[in-house]
Amino acid sequence: MKPIQIAPSVLSADFSRLGEAVCELDSAGVDLIQWDVMDGQFVPNLTFGPDIIASTRALTKLPFEAHLMVLTPEAMAARYVEAGCGRLIVHVEACNDLRKTLETIDSLGAKAAVAINPETSASAVADVLDLVDMVLVMTVRPGFGGQKYIQSMEPKIAEVRQMIAARNLDDTVNLEVDGGIGVDTASGAAKAGANVLVAGSALFRDPKGLTHAVSSIRAAATRAFTAH
Repeated sequence: MKPIQIAPSVLSADFSRLGEAVCELDSAGVDLIQWDVMDGQFVPNLTFGPDIIASTRALTKLPFEAHLMVLTPEAMAARYVEAGCGRLIVHVEACNDLRKTLETIDSLGAKAAVAINPETSASAVADVLDLVDMVLVMTVRPGFGGQKYIQSMEPKIAEVRQMIAARNLDDTVNLEVDGGIGVDTASGAAKAGANVLVAGSALFRDPKGLTHAVSSIRAAATRAFTAH
């Protein structure tokens, strides 16, 4: 059984001190860092270019993943790999040729992952499970941090987990959730089958600090995932 991983989104960090935030997250015991890359087209917001990510790469040995909420992700994939992102997540809804895009990421030496929005069915990733090391089920609409967790996505999480298990890919394909994850929602997502939890606002707003937030979310998710 895969251990629970906590993947903080730096979207909720103070942008004027991103380097310090990365170091603080490392010290708090997270498993990786997620960069929410938005292009103002696929989603109505603009965030991190590859140079910003690259400027923090030497500050930690933690893996970086780029969540590419962008149109034509294949056109910019190489830049994010060069910036130090070992995994690139692309959206089903943004790719003209999803298999080709995932194969391009793999050819760049990065891990390829695929994300689906709340309105997209689990079946949209069925034909590419052989090409990815992770599926991301969005539990909010992409584009902004601080949104409320959509609990009705839990059956979809469970469906994706069943698809992964049916192909004997549990050891190689992770299942990530992103959106509204905190202590109160982590258990539901993990019970449904998610083993990688993206958290942003809940981490940075915890009055007891990042380390407390990370350990609390991990504990709640681990209990639920073990039961699952």
